[in-house]
Amino acid sequence: MRDDLLGNETWRVFRIMSEFVEGFEALRNIGPAVSIFGSARLGKTSKYYQKTMKIAELLAKRGFAVISGGGPGIMEAANRGAARAKGISIGLNIELPLEQKPNRYQNKSLHFKHFFARKVMFVKYAVGYVIMPGGFGTLDEFFEALTLIQTQKISHFPVVVVGSDYWKGLIRWMKTTMVKEGTISKEDLDLFHMTDDPEKVVEIIEDFYRDEIEGKDLMKIRGIPLEGITPL
Repeated sequence: MRDDLLGNETWRVFRIMSEFVEGFEALRNIGPAVSIFGSARLGKTSKYYQKTMKIAELLAKRGFAVISGGGPGIMEAANRGAARAKGISIGLNIELPLEQKPNRYQNKSLHFKHFFARKVMFVKYAVGYVIMPGGFGTLDEFFEALTLIQTQKISHFPVVVVGSDYWKGLIRWMKTTMVKEGTISKEDLDLFHMTDDPEKVVEIIEDFYRDEIEGKDLMKIRGIPLEGITPL
C-alpha cells in the first residue's frame, strides 16, 4: 500500500512539472505583460468591471500583454479589454471543485490544476500587477507580490491598487496597526501605489518599464527572454 502511495506522489511531481513546462513554452515570447487580479463575482454592471476593461485596453494599446485568471468577473473584464484593443489577452485558467468557466475573451489560454504553478506564471512574465477589488484570492496575490518584492526574491516592479473606496480600510489598518506594531516598516507602504484613474495606472507601469527595465538585463533576471520584445 505504501509503495502505491509513493508511486502516486512521484507521478504527481511529473504532472506538476508538465504544467510548468507548458506554461514556460506558451508564454516565453509574449513580451512585457501585466497581470490583473480581482473578484470573479463582480459582473458587467459593476463600475470595477468597466474600469478593468478600460485599464486592460489602455495597456494593450501601449504594447503590454494582459494576463488574468481566465474566469468571469474582473478576470473577464481584463481579457475583454485587451481583446478589444487587439492585444495579447492571456487566461491562466484553474480547475476548481466549483467549476470555473473560462471567459471567451482569451486569445491565449492555459489550464492548470495546481495553484502554485499558475501563480508562478502570473509573476514570472509580469512587469506590473494591477489589483482590483476582490476576495481572498486577490488578497493572496497582492500580499504575495509585496512579500516577494520586500524580501528581494523578485526584482521590484509596480503593484497598483485600484479602488480607493474598497481598499482604504485595509490600507488604513496597515498604516495604523502593522506599522505601529512594527510588523512592517513605513517604507514597506511604498511597495505599492493606489489610484482610481485608469490612465494613471498605465502611466505608473509604463514609466517604470521605460526607466527601470528597457535595455537592461533585468528582463533576463525575471526569466523573460529579451529577443522578440519590441520597445514600447
